[in-house]
Amino acid sequence: MPMRPEEIEALLRAALPEADIRLEDLAGDGDHYRAIIRSAAFAGKSRIAQHQMVYAALKGRVGNELHALALDTGPKAEP
Repeated sequence: MPMRPEEIEALLRAALPEADIRLEDLAGDGDHYRAIIRSAAFAGKSRIAQHQMVYAALKGRVGNELHALALDTGPKAEP
């Protein structure tokens, strides 16, 4: 059963509460998403480390309940 976008966002917000998060359903099937995430927690981290943080937040669901997730991550712009 595919994950609902609300579930994905809740898991991400639990790990990155101050992040700006936008989810896009790429195929309209609830199985293929793009997550655009900007977080202060990403500052100074490599893209790989940022993606590892996102995968950790999703607690093993990528590849299972969440079939595909394209990531666009980066540090949050300072005001």
